[in-house]
Amino acid sequence: MLDTLLIFGASGDLTSRYLMPALARLHQAGQLPARFRIVGLARDAWDTDAFRRHLEQQMAQAPPAILASARAAVLAWTEYRQVDVTDRRQVAEALGGIANPLVAYLALPPALFKPAVEALAAGRLPKGSKLVLEKPFGTDLASAQELNRLLHDTFPEPDVFRLDHFLGKQTVQNILGFRFTNRIFEPLWNTQHIERVEIIWDETLTAAGRASFYDGTGALRDMIQNHLLQLLALIGMEPLQSLNERQLRDRKVDVLRAVRRLSPDEVARCTLRGRYGRGAIGEREILPYIKEGGVDPARRTETFAQVVLVIDNWRWAGVPFLLRTGKALNRDRRVIAIHFKPVPHLAFGQQSQPQPNVLTIELDPDRIGLAINVNAPGELFALDRVELESPCGSGGLPAYARLLLDVLQGDLTLSIRDDEAEESWRIVEPILESWAEDRVPLLEYPAGSAGPPEAEQTVLFGKAS
Repeated sequence: MLDTLLIFGASGDLTSRYLMPALARLHQAGQLPARFRIVGLARDAWDTDAFRRHLEQQMAQAPPAILASARAAVLAWTEYRQVDVTDRRQVAEALGGIANPLVAYLALPPALFKPAVEALAAGRLPKGSKLVLEKPFGTDLASAQELNRLLHDTFPEPDVFRLDHFLGKQTVQNILGFRFTNRIFEPLWNTQHIERVEIIWDETLTAAGRASFYDGTGALRDMIQNHLLQLLALIGMEPLQSLNERQLRDRKVDVLRAVRRLSPDEVARCTLRGRYGRGAIGEREILPYIKEGGVDPARRTETFAQVVLVIDNWRWAGVPFLLRTGKALNRDRRVIAIHFKPVPHLAFGQQSQPQPNVLTIELDPDRIGLAINVNAPGELFALDRVELESPCGSGGLPAYARLLLDVLQGDLTLSIRDDEAEESWRIVEPILESWAEDRVPLLEYPAGSAGPPEAEQTVLFGKAS
């Protein structure tokens, strides 16, 4: 296991809110070496004591499950160096005293990935070191391809970790266990029995506090291009021969390659975008998105996105996959819903039509449910609807801790491969182009509502939702 972590852009929010608490959790679980080293690099004019005080203040808000002794331990391992992470000479000097393989974590805006990678390459990382990049991997297909070319020129692909923290969530990993260890579902997991799949990540959270970042990204890039397409790949993939890095990543790429690239007409019919206006969530009055600090209304950035995709392969031909995400909505809803086709014959007659079965995989809180039809109490010819529910195992390490441990151990299973990142951009590229040309109107919905009313009438390739 590697025992040195360099964090580029260490003064940012990612380090204090996610990386340091994750390291404390790993230490608390006995998963880190007894002698571990954390080196923060950033432009801020701090010394190590000032950096530790900053981290200590931020980590005081960490979940109570992390013990104070674990937080103190990782702070004691931490040092700080004022470095322009895009300056090759300064980065080389920062690397000068490190001889053993290390992890270089780019906790940076995507615009700084290229100069930071070039500076790292010039500084000659010790052999066996790992490079970590957070999503998004580029801003479109061309930039993702350019970034991959740069990475290929400077680092071996097995040393590059492209992290999407969704894949570290226990609830997302539960999809694999559910899919491939329950024989009763696999024969039904196809176009013959499934009518549609919905992958929904609705949030009451607004863009406040990160609007300046969000305004250059939008809901489609921020959630659908990466997180929700990862969920689509896990739901849609073929069975694995064994659960290993090559098998899992190959099967995910197979699914993404089979997703149809939408034509301009299909984008107009099967996608929707919106932006929240003034409203209320509970007792909170919410400003319109365009009034948030750092927002440029001229960008016409969407806070709500809904797209319908199809997977052109034998298993899924004709089954629409609806992916939806939005901010400032009336409830938090994070669910995958598998809608099965209705029964082929109504033995109960037209007066008692059974509703199709729906399998739900809730991601936060983690729970699985199955809606089925049964006889109504005391009524032979009447039907009732019941929901079978059970919580799913959500123990173990939190997402960032899980992924950091994988990086330190060199396990690429939950990392995004180069071709996988590019395939995700290939899917959303025609949507981005059509939206940029205003072929799809930017709708407005009140904060605290269910989103644009038009979302309920989205055409699912010939089928209404």
